Amino acid sequence: MSKYMRGQFDFYGLPAPKRKEVYSGLIQADKRAKTIDWDFLDRCYEDRHREFQYLVYDYLLALKRYVVYEDIPRIKRYITTKPWWDTVDFLCKVIGDVGLRDPRVKALMAEWSKDENIWLRRAAIEHQLGLKDKTDTALLEQIVANSLGSDEFFVNKAIGWALRDHSKCDPAFVKGFIHKYTDKMDSLSIKEASKYI
Repeated sequence: MSKYMRGQFDFYGLPAPKRKEVYSGLIQADKRAKTIDWDFLDRCYEDRHREFQYLVYDYLLALKRYVVYEDIPRIKRYITTKPWWDTVDFLCKVIGDVGLRDPRVKALMAEWSKDENIWLRRAAIEHQLGLKDKTDTALLEQIVANSLGSDEFFVNKAIGWALRDHSKCDPAFVKGFIHKYTDKMDSLSIKEASKYI
């Protein structure tokens, strides 16, 4: 596991099913209580073993309906602490869910899409993944356009992934986007975005 993450993190070596089994009772108890224990999550993020960071995003995804806009600074701290795609790509989904309930998320994600931190930019690009017809395409275009011209692999991969995901329900939008921005898009982004169209 550590080798797969390029040796950046220590692991206990628990495969995902076993890992989730270990803490499922804890998550279910807090879900029933409709309470997020942020102090506990902060302690998990301080642990050097990567499974504890995975616990944080599993926990937040399970309790996402109780996450509010004012909690996003906490999630931002998680995104920028020990950042890598394996945590960012899940934490951003929690923000996407908040965005369905709170319009303030739009401006914040547009702001993140211009941040120097590549992981905040990646989170902004991906935060609408899986929303299908609930995707705000104007926002998606704005965020992706803000990141065009980057030579950062994780940003360009995220652009392609976000567009590819949305092409499953709105291929015309993605075709139009690629046509409009071809000269500014990285070849990796175009390749990923074009996979299903």
